[in-house]
Amino acid sequence: MSTASRPQLVVMKFGGTSVEDAAAIRRTAAVVRGRREKGLEAVVVVSAMAKVTDTLLAAAAAAGNGDKSGALALSARLRSRHLETAGELVKQPQLNALLNHIQHDFDHLDDLLRGIAAVGELTPRTTDNVVSYGERLSSQIVAAAFDAAGIKGTHLDARHCIVTDDSYGKAVPNETLIEARLKEHALPLIEQGLTPVMGGFIGANEKGVTTTLGRGGSDFSAALVGGGLHAGAIEIWTDVNGIMTTDPRICADALRVKTISFEEAAELAYFGAKVLHPATILPAVQQNIPVFVLNSRNAANEGTRISAVAPPCRSPFKCIAVKKKLTIVDIVASRMLMTHGYLKAVFDVFDKHKVVIDMVSTSEVSISVTVDTSDKLPQIAEDLSKIADVKYESNKALVCLVGEDIRGHAGIAGKVFTAIGHVNVRMISQGASEINMSFMIEEDDASEAIRSLHSTFFADPDPNIFDLDARANTTGAPPVNEPARITVQ
Repeated sequence: MSTASRPQLVVMKFGGTSVEDAAAIRRTAAVVRGRREKGLEAVVVVSAMAKVTDTLLAAAAAAGNGDKSGALALSARLRSRHLETAGELVKQPQLNALLNHIQHDFDHLDDLLRGIAAVGELTPRTTDNVVSYGERLSSQIVAAAFDAAGIKGTHLDARHCIVTDDSYGKAVPNETLIEARLKEHALPLIEQGLTPVMGGFIGANEKGVTTTLGRGGSDFSAALVGGGLHAGAIEIWTDVNGIMTTDPRICADALRVKTISFEEAAELAYFGAKVLHPATILPAVQQNIPVFVLNSRNAANEGTRISAVAPPCRSPFKCIAVKKKLTIVDIVASRMLMTHGYLKAVFDVFDKHKVVIDMVSTSEVSISVTVDTSDKLPQIAEDLSKIADVKYESNKALVCLVGEDIRGHAGIAGKVFTAIGHVNVRMISQGASEINMSFMIEEDDASEAIRSLHSTFFADPDPNIFDLDARANTTGAPPVNEPARITVQ
């Protein structure tokens, strides 16, 4: 079968908590076995084991600061963890080969850390090389564990398939080359009945130099693989039961959302929802591939389905997200009022410092923008002061309500702000998006505001859209071997 039509292929991405130790990897293997037993082909994309990426970044930073012994000590801890996990999952004679691979990779990592410490400089290219070891190691261990469990797992180095540019730290993928490489390297393995296991987050430029895709890169890798192989579905396996109506740590009666549109999911992801990275869904949107968010600790749960068009919902909102640690920057055009090019000059300053703006509000004489709190704010304020009077306030939170038909509900704004009438609102935005109403408040008021909004808009939830029987079950039921009951179309 050609890559133009593989409806029975599912790309399954497992996050760090789904491969954090031997027990988690066994659960992951059980989920994949369930897919294979249903006659589905599978390609698996895995993150680094939980907390490994942070440790690798710390090791790289230590080496860059000349602390060779500190960097090597961190590497030694990771070496022991990976060797121990491998030993729990794989038996002889296959174990020796796997342990040799792990030792070889850590030997190279240690050489790299020594080199960084010797020159006392850590470049983005070198950082990508160091941090890539997390996925390179986890994918080898998971592939061997699958094979030992009878799933015919085989390791496929993601750098052979995920081709990117040279933007180290946040590389841009070349989807045309990726599709060709997947056809060359992954498709033959699939057609042999094997289960390829790839590391997410990592890739390589056309010269073969290791790169990374940035935050959420493993999700993005899965979507790129799904798009390149024209898969029937992309599954994002995490440690939650799907996308929730809000953060259950804030609101105990949060509900699982059964189905949501691509557009809604992208808005939620950008404005604070942690389950999904916005870029993840772009290749899926382009080819109308459904994406499922599922729980590897509760594989029987149906999770959340993300598709091009979601069914109508009687509630105006599907979810409430919050993004904290934001700053409002107020820019008053005292000296350039009504001057041509003024807005461009303002936004050029933020572009110069590579700071992303979340929300914009304007009046005749001023502009207010919200940004992630950053150590670059003093420089930004200094540059802006050449064309305007500037002040900024930190410790703000952006609350975002997302739904398909906000404009179609008369009086919706009044109902929202009545629900949070006790909270001081600093900025409001709705017109820029038909599916998003956002406002800025004090960070200390965010939790109370979200609980009030949730009780107002989800008092009578639509059972076609929300799971009424699974409120705030973020960790799921005890692990089960039964796979989620999903039909790949």
